[in-house]
Amino acid sequence: MSFQPRLPRAASIVARAGLTLTVLGALTLVLSGAGSRWDWWDFRTGFVLFRLALYGGLVAIVITLAGLVLALLAWAGRTALLSLATLALLAAVAAVPVTHLRGAGRVPPSHDITTDLDDPPRFVAVQPRRQGAPNPAEHGGAALAARQREGYPDLGPARFSGPPDRVFARAVDVARGLGWEIVAAAPAEGRLEATDRTRWFGFRDDVVVRVRPDGAGSRVDVRSVSRVGRSDLGTNARRIRAFLEALRAALPGEAAATR
Repeated sequence: MSFQPRLPRAASIVARAGLTLTVLGALTLVLSGAGSRWDWWDFRTGFVLFRLALYGGLVAIVITLAGLVLALLAWAGRTALLSLATLALLAAVAAVPVTHLRGAGRVPPSHDITTDLDDPPRFVAVQPRRQGAPNPAEHGGAALAARQREGYPDLGPARFSGPPDRVFARAVDVARGLGWEIVAAAPAEGRLEATDRTRWFGFRDDVVVRVRPDGAGSRVDVRSVSRVGRSDLGTNARRIRAFLEALRAALPGEAAATR
């Protein structure tokens, strides 16, 4: 008995199974972030769903490739196109976990980044919000500083020729423009505290901006600390850089060379 007549049907079944698994994986991936961001469940549940989506995607690739091979053997053009479309969808869905995994391998495992490793800006108003958070608000000291120097050797304070009060006012505007939730703004102390959320899981990270006199001008230091997670995948450093770049743009002609 020849199995050739059965190939088109088998190819169709396998191809549809790959598509179904891909769609389920995509929904799981979306839920992993949306559920954590909207507080439907604990972030750990979001991590579990994220991993399930990743593993499910790997299985979907194998099944879809098998469906494609069967379709080619059976000369089933429509089924082959379905498998190719599923592979394209898998590539699009995989962009999120692949980006996270690549980011994890490129940056040091740190959740606390600052432009001043000798005297990191301190949190005051944010402290009550961090109660119960796995990561402390206190800086990790020399070991943490060493990891940051290795991973972000270029990260440092920003200096401006303008007075601290004007720089501080612009810093508040920039923080609001970036979508940060302002927790406290103390111009007399040159201290701005805010909370920002990560793009995918919506994790709450806390930021403190410190503006001090620096000769005739001002020095701005920023510290960004994740409440959860051993590694921030580079999020805090990117946040600090984005803030300082926006602040320089808001104070044209006043940014001084870093020294």
